[in-house]
Order: sequence, then C-alpha cells, then structure tokens
Amino acid sequence: MDKKTVIIGVIGADAHAVGNKIIDLTLNNHGFNVVNLGVMVSQEEFINAAIETKADAIIVSSLYGHGEIDCMGLRAKCDEAGLKGLPLFVGGNLVVGKQNFEDVKERFLQMGFDFVYPPSTPIEDTIIDLKKTLNID
Repeated sequence: MDKKTVIIGVIGADAHAVGNKIIDLTLNNHGFNVVNLGVMVSQEEFINAAIETKADAIIVSSLYGHGEIDCMGLRAKCDEAGLKGLPLFVGGNLVVGKQNFEDVKERFLQMGFDFVYPPSTPIEDTIIDLKKTLNID
C-alpha cells in the first residue's frame, strides 16, 4: 500500500518547534509520508507543498494563540488552488485567552477545517481521525 502524504507545519509567526517534531516523528512511526514545513509557515507554503506532493491531508498546528487569525481563508485558498476536499486538520492553542473550546471549534469548522483539536490533544487522537478520513485500516 502506498504511504499517504501529510503536510505538517506551525502556521504564522509561531516558532514552537518541539510539538512539530513530535507530530512528525509520530506520524512517520504510523506509516505516513510526512512533509514537515517546520515553523513560521504561511498558508501559501502549506498549499504549494500540498500541490507539489499531491498530499492527502494538511495538519496545521499553532501554539502562540493567533491560529484563528493565521488560519482564516485557508480553505478558500485551498479550493482556489485545486485542493477542494483536501482534509484540513488544526490543533493547539488556537486563540488568545481562555475561551470555551466548543465555541473555538465551531469557528474553525465554519472556516472549513474538517477536524479541530484543543490544546494538549495527543497526536495519536489526530492519527485515528486521519486514518478514518483516508480509509486506512
């Protein structure tokens, strides 16, 4: 079976590298072909990498609290670039301050993300959803 390709990175001006490395390692250990864009990644870099690699999904992480701003418009840009239907996952500390996660999740779903994870969600939880979405046993 061909490995599924997943684009990962930390969006915006966020330079939190440790979680990104853990996500990379864990996805690799679960048999994914991981294209790790690292930290401080723009929406365009995620999209270009997805196009170049014919990616099966994009996983965006953010820890510095500005994920909501950084992620606005990503689905529309993906659609315009020919990536309509590409699964979008996002997780981390996505907003500034203490906000009800269900409200935050709803805003990200409205923005076109398929899966939204609260802070400190183990990447293994994301992998379960990723495998279901990509029809991997």
